[in-house]
Amino acid sequence: MIPRAIFILLSALAGMALFIRAQDGGGLFGLYGFGIGAVTGGLIVAGEYALRTLSFGIIVGGTAGLAAGLLLTGLVEWVGGEIFDVQTFLFHIGGLVFLLGFPYLGLVLGARFGREKFALHEQPDAGLPKGESSLKVLDTSVIIDGRVADLCETGFLEGTFLVPQFILNELQHIADSSDSLKRARGRRGLDILNKIQKMADLDVRVVDEDFPQVKEVDAKLVVLAKKVGAKIVTNDLNLNKVAELQGVRVLNINELCNALRPVVLPGETIRVFILKEGKEAGQGVAYLDDGTMIVVDNARRYIGRNVDVIVTSVLQTTAGRMIFTRLKEETEREELQVARG
Repeated sequence: MIPRAIFILLSALAGMALFIRAQDGGGLFGLYGFGIGAVTGGLIVAGEYALRTLSFGIIVGGTAGLAAGLLLTGLVEWVGGEIFDVQTFLFHIGGLVFLLGFPYLGLVLGARFGREKFALHEQPDAGLPKGESSLKVLDTSVIIDGRVADLCETGFLEGTFLVPQFILNELQHIADSSDSLKRARGRRGLDILNKIQKMADLDVRVVDEDFPQVKEVDAKLVVLAKKVGAKIVTNDLNLNKVAELQGVRVLNINELCNALRPVVLPGETIRVFILKEGKEAGQGVAYLDDGTMIVVDNARRYIGRNVDVIVTSVLQTTAGRMIFTRLKEETEREELQVARG
């Protein structure tokens, strides 16, 4: 951005210098020159930006067509003016039409020819970024989940995010569902994606790459990630396993949350709120602030109350962490009986 701004400033100064020199003075002519130079520099920068978005075939074909149109215009002018000595007003009007029409037609037809000709030799995935270590492919489930946006805001996730068109189609299909719950989830996913796109430090790219021979969306994600060397961001356990089997790195949001949960050791005392009864007889269930389930033996009678419990064991599963505890008062009572006995 800075080099372009410097180029526009230099163009403005050059225009001002040329106007002052041509008019043998300064003042108002210098301002005119400065303005014309700045506009000219801006147009050149805009043209450079437009050329960056065009394919090589369109640039080559368009340039060749423009040159051919200009040559044809010059040939018509030379034949009419020098050989046949036609100098009528209508001839000059026709020459103006040729001067505008032939180069334009040559540019359009040449660009079309170049696009069709070079498209045969270009790789179908030429528009996909490759070799970037920060490439990440977003899964439908992780977009709907929404926590990925919070991670991006904190800076823990950064780089380039690829959103395949087939993922957008799936989100749109969910958002248009007749089921109100699915419809709400789909719209939430689209809102989250829009929020991520507006973050200044992230580069979110929608890619049109599709794999018609692959039917499942999860399988398409794995193939795309392997093709561009990207990581998959998901919270889908099945997709996690399939991707790892095929050598694709996975960033699982659930695994990250599990890793960040506070460490609770056996023998530690914690205070919890018994929310409901457990599966086994007499059990009570509580939860930590991060959602970790705590199973408390013989705590059914304390539902709706806060109690002190002692951790007996911690079970780590792929779905999360479960903490098994006993009531502190029961543990102390048993210890007291053992001491007396």
